[in-house]
Amino acid sequence: MTFDFIIVGAGSAGCVLANRLSEIKKWKVLLLEAGIEEPFFADVPGLAPLVSRSNIDWNYMTEPEPHACKARPGGRCYWARGKVMGGSSTTNYMIYTRGNQEDYDEWEEMGNEGWGYDEVLEYFKKSEDNEDKEIYKKNPEYHGKGGYQTVEWLPYADQNLPVLIQAWREKGYPERDLNAENQIGVMHLQTTTRHGERLSTNGAFIRPIRKKRKNLTIITEAHVTRVIFEKRSKSGRSSSIEFLHEKKLRLATAKKEVILSAGSINSPKILMLSGIGPKEHLESLGIKPLIDLKVGHNLQDHLTTDGIVIALPKTSTDKMYKKKVKDAFEYKESRCGPLASTGPLQCGVFAKTKLADSGPDVPDIQFHHDPSSLRDWLINRCV
Repeated sequence: MTFDFIIVGAGSAGCVLANRLSEIKKWKVLLLEAGIEEPFFADVPGLAPLVSRSNIDWNYMTEPEPHACKARPGGRCYWARGKVMGGSSTTNYMIYTRGNQEDYDEWEEMGNEGWGYDEVLEYFKKSEDNEDKEIYKKNPEYHGKGGYQTVEWLPYADQNLPVLIQAWREKGYPERDLNAENQIGVMHLQTTTRHGERLSTNGAFIRPIRKKRKNLTIITEAHVTRVIFEKRSKSGRSSSIEFLHEKKLRLATAKKEVILSAGSINSPKILMLSGIGPKEHLESLGIKPLIDLKVGHNLQDHLTTDGIVIALPKTSTDKMYKKKVKDAFEYKESRCGPLASTGPLQCGVFAKTKLADSGPDVPDIQFHHDPSSLRDWLINRCV
């Protein structure tokens, strides 16, 4: 099989890449995904907690941590990663929040041309279809209409949402659009959903064009084992992908580029399996090093603590835990009700502590109100 571009991983970025590259009709694009097609139950916002550790998740665990994950077996924490069309955008909590403006400007200052905030903002706006008239009317220079990715407020607001927002306002945090000019504050968060349903990058960028573009080929349940490099210059050139599909080892060749878009864990893994990585580590595993690089060396995830527990009146998620038949039928008929909600998680806050060493509008901590019953929290603390 020969293509112009081969994209490894149909996740949050891979689906977007496949859409944009296949716009050029003369380019043949192959999109490989290790997981299955996106299941219907993942589209229900209220079922997001049930998606983790399912068959559409890689079910990764961290290595033992001396200073973290102490309440977990062996000091190892679960690390969520989507293994499905749409990747982690099919398994996350759908919060639409961009990075801080200074983050992008700093990347550009480091020599990454085109990564400044003014440049990337145009691409955010191009992809976005913001359906919240209040948000769009207030900050049209920061939001887009007509893009593939619908952004909205969920149609069902948890009863605690205005209470939480008011509490933060009383602490001095203004209510504002966290994707606009200033980021420190509190917000009724927008979500990557469309009319009460999750809209992953698969749903937004692939489903609308999948059957229309003959130059786009998608293969699911395709496990990439390595990149095969054909040396045509001193720097080398990636030309082929080896992958396992239907119990057979297959080969696909790219005339232009192989693009690794397999996520923060699997992209470094595939590079190292291909011989690009720390020489000593590769040799210890019997892999012949091609290029000695610190692949994966600075990998970081969110530093998270859930040590603060706030008791709230009944939330929409309480109803979900009780599996109310009425709520299920309401969602089925109208895409509304508690299942069209993520509970108090709809309230988000960016804050700046006295320990921060960044600019005046660069937060160093983010607050989420993750809903859970007291019983579930106690159980999770003991495992």
